[in-house]
Amino acid sequence: MPLSFRFGTVGKPISTPKKPGGSVGAVIQTRELGLGALEIGWVRAVRVSEKTCEAIRVTAKENDVLLSIHAPYFINLNADSEEWPKSRKRLMDAAHYGNLAGATEIIFHPGSYFGKPAKEVLPNSIERLQGCVDELRADNNMVTLRPETMGKGAMLGSLEDTLEMSKKIKGVQPCLDFAHLHARPGDGSMNSYKEWATELEKIQKKLGKRAMKNFSCHLSGIEYGEKGERNHLPMKESDFKLDALFKALHDFNCGGRLLCESPIMEEDALYFKKKWIEISGETD
Repeated sequence: MPLSFRFGTVGKPISTPKKPGGSVGAVIQTRELGLGALEIGWVRAVRVSEKTCEAIRVTAKENDVLLSIHAPYFINLNADSEEWPKSRKRLMDAAHYGNLAGATEIIFHPGSYFGKPAKEVLPNSIERLQGCVDELRADNNMVTLRPETMGKGAMLGSLEDTLEMSKKIKGVQPCLDFAHLHARPGDGSMNSYKEWATELEKIQKKLGKRAMKNFSCHLSGIEYGEKGERNHLPMKESDFKLDALFKALHDFNCGGRLLCESPIMEEDALYFKKKWIEISGETD
């Protein structure tokens, strides 16, 4: 019986050889490492040909590696009317070419509050995101758009924000960045079994049990201050209590993809996989 989670990296594994290199090489190396998922980072811009997308799709299928795409960083659902079309194009390009490459999940940073309360920002953000999903479905593109939970309180992307977007729009689900959720309050909280269980209960109540089996998660160690995230760390160099999180995920019967973005990506991804097997009692 397969593990509840597929483990992998955000971005190509550091050990990916130069040949064939690129995303195709990253897919092959992911499987060589004994990992089963990869998030391809198109974080600066989407510059990829349809031919390359086809090569990525075929290689991922042959190697049984699940793909997601991290869309460009410069996306903001709360952008002004002049900037929004540019943000929208970045997200839609990632979704279009990601779909051609065989990815089923498009991860993106939802933007900034620009000092406004979340309740003022969310309605327009949800309306814009709904428009994106509507266009994708009209093109028979079935990718899931996943706004990521963000590590700073000034950023659009609290757990509540992403749950509200997901509740309102079919085809949207959160990308749960557990390191960001730990860092966002800036006080060391969100790091115990009880706290994670409370958040998972909130997710289950809002999105249903089916969503719990289809998580897309980011995880790493993290350094933070009063205003939240500073930078990602290797898990063992951080204060993150991995056992507490994994016990909570197991107790809530969660599953999906768990992708590492620490500075030692594949090393920590393999550590996460080993720790999950230890805590869950599942076998690979």
